[in-house]
Amino acid sequence: MIQLILGGARSGKSRLAEQNAKDSGRPVVYVATAQAYDDEMQERIKHHQADRPEHWGLVEEPEYLADRLLKIDQINQVILVDCLTLWMSNLLLNEDAEFQVQQCQKLLGILPKLKSEIILVSNETGLGVVPMGQLSRKFVDESGRLHQQLGQLADQVVFCVAGFPMVLKGVKQ
Repeated sequence: MIQLILGGARSGKSRLAEQNAKDSGRPVVYVATAQAYDDEMQERIKHHQADRPEHWGLVEEPEYLADRLLKIDQINQVILVDCLTLWMSNLLLNEDAEFQVQQCQKLLGILPKLKSEIILVSNETGLGVVPMGQLSRKFVDESGRLHQQLGQLADQVVFCVAGFPMVLKGVKQ
């Protein structure tokens, strides 16, 4: 089972993903893609850590997500990845121009083969104005492309707004 949960900032997407993982009754491995470059991001990370059960496994993987998922994959567990847009930012900042494309293709290729239940969290970036900067536009474009491809692979796609989940694909759990 692959679940994709999208939403804007503070939409409730992470809370929903964490509740779904808890409700599964299975062991959970939380894969964090954030990097704490500044005080504000450190505070955000601390907030997320405080909300998670202490018995959950934690893996930090800012770039090589597909490789890490393959390493930790096993039957009868949930892997919660939060979040793909931070991961995309990390990929786009890599000096190798092809790195982002390679890593996204690798992720799309391995997801259907994993034995774990997968919950992917990502910010929907395509609902605002078109960004002015080239890197920002590339980020929105590449995130949107990834979301479309993941949406095709996923068994369930949920969009969160103001704490309310709207099921776009699949059945409501």
